Amino acid sequence: MGGAVSAGEDNDDLIDNLKEAQYIRTESVEQAFRAIDRGDYYLEGYRDNAYKDLAWKHGNIHLSAPCIYSEVMEALKLQPGLSFLNLGSGTGYLSTMVGLILGPFGINHGIELHSDVVEYAKEKLESFIKYSDSFDKFEFCEPAFVVGNCLEIASDSHQYDRIYCGAGVQKDHENYMKILLKVGGILVMPIEDQLTQILRTGQNTWESKNILAVSFAPLVQPNRNDNGKHDTVGL
Repeated sequence: MGGAVSAGEDNDDLIDNLKEAQYIRTESVEQAFRAIDRGDYYLEGYRDNAYKDLAWKHGNIHLSAPCIYSEVMEALKLQPGLSFLNLGSGTGYLSTMVGLILGPFGINHGIELHSDVVEYAKEKLESFIKYSDSFDKFEFCEPAFVVGNCLEIASDSHQYDRIYCGAGVQKDHENYMKILLKVGGILVMPIEDQLTQILRTGQNTWESKNILAVSFAPLVQPNRNDNGKHDTVGL
């Protein structure tokens, strides 16, 4: 998925192209994208493709195409002080951009299946905080990443204002995702090859809107432990 905008020479060039193509439409989203160099989330030797509108995968490390992240960031309608949950947080690229908008009073949680990817995300976050020229220009809500399967979140976990799921959600898991959302909250996730924005309008009511046709790998189903039970993930 991707290829919707022309390749950039660097991160600013890529953002200019995403703006011109109307994928990035608000100033806060633009500032977050400009503050974090997408190329920094690539492994050495692979950065040549960082500013193309293409997804990238190497082992368990995966980045969606820039046009996808742009649509997600816009659809989440982020504001300072909100709580955010990233299901399948990966490299932490999206969570870090979100943290720049949430500010110091927000909550920024990510859950990722692969422990090596969580370590990678933590390294990239540390580098951003230590070395980025942008870091001091923002009040930051630092993301916290945990290892686990997002279909095994403990039932007593609190609900969130904003949720993104970065893997394809089967219809039978749709309600599970919706229940994690506060009333008035927004959930963005791929369902049946459509990136979908879901607004929780009441205790038992939701409104859905298709944003974009997408192709995402499906969520990995949980394994049972030796006792035949699922491990639960605390957030």
